[in-house]
Amino acid sequence: MVLPPGVPRNHGEVCKLKKALYGLKQAPRAWFERFFIVIASLGFLPSNHDSALFVKCTNAGRILFSLYVDDMIITGDDLDGVGVLKSQLASQFEMKDLGPLWYFLGIEVSFSPKGYILTQSKYTSDIIERARLTDTKVVATPSELNVQYSPSDSTPLHDPALYRTIVGSLDYLFITHPNITYVVHIVSQFVSSPTTVHWAEILRILRYLQGTIFQSLLFPSTSSLELRAYSDANDGCDPTNQKSITGFCIFLGDYLISWKSKKQTVVSQSSTEAKYRAMSSTTKEIVWLRWLLEDIGVCHSQPTPMYCENQSAIHIAHNSVFYERTKHIEIDCHLTHHPLKLNTITLPFVPFSLQIADFFTKSHSISRFHYLVGKLSMLIVAAS
Repeated sequence: MVLPPGVPRNHGEVCKLKKALYGLKQAPRAWFERFFIVIASLGFLPSNHDSALFVKCTNAGRILFSLYVDDMIITGDDLDGVGVLKSQLASQFEMKDLGPLWYFLGIEVSFSPKGYILTQSKYTSDIIERARLTDTKVVATPSELNVQYSPSDSTPLHDPALYRTIVGSLDYLFITHPNITYVVHIVSQFVSSPTTVHWAEILRILRYLQGTIFQSLLFPSTSSLELRAYSDANDGCDPTNQKSITGFCIFLGDYLISWKSKKQTVVSQSSTEAKYRAMSSTTKEIVWLRWLLEDIGVCHSQPTPMYCENQSAIHIAHNSVFYERTKHIEIDCHLTHHPLKLNTITLPFVPFSLQIADFFTKSHSISRFHYLVGKLSMLIVAAS
């Protein structure tokens, strides 16, 4: 810190701050504490399941307030209460009202008769430009079929900084591009020591994005508000350590609200065990989403169906006495049984051909890939 002009610089003296300065380590904490005091004084309560979501119930309805650092979204069915909240916040903080939501943290928001549409076309263009991709080639899928990568593939990149930058940028693109989730999960495993083969896969992802740069995630206005989930796993697919990949996707009515592609932490001894572990991860997300939706006024009295294609995994979840088959599995992986018993979830069987979560566990042929993309409530528009 540089002392202001005119202040004598005596040896051994330091400045005492009366408030946090932007950029200091404790500044974000100090800002949130100050903001929390103000918002709590206005009658808002923090959600127990998302510390950045604040809710206030009034006679006219409900007001929802979501905070990300110093950016915020305010919505609700009490329009007069929303207006009053804006005025009260403006009296406490220097702020700017940007009007109806159209752009937030790199996400473009638009409204059509079909519903709300989220896209990241500008953000996608910036990534392609940052990668210095100059050609206009496009590919039909972001990854080749049945290709596996390992840390020893080819020769290491001389300067891996660009690789790490692009992978980090692609992670944020998941918000509107769930169709690249699996392949980005794969390339992100090699950020410590990427090779030329891994960089070639990055370029393939970017060429796929060039062809779908205006892809959008649709939230239909006529959709129901019932939850349904799909859970799957690709058994022992990692060529390095034979670990499986968990994949799940959860819909609220007709639109996709949560999805994941992640390597499991331990090696499974069978496909049944891998899918059983995937069911556990999906169950955690379902329970959390039900709690969060209840906070914002969407309650679910009916159990949430979680579709699984493995009959043995379904039987194990229903019957906890399969001790010989499951005694080596950690306790937390058995949590599917409890919500099932409480009628929070159900486990209907779904055939492989209709298992949407399969999209997040492996690469696919062009026809299968586009079939599954069509099930994710996305609008695909080719780049002009």
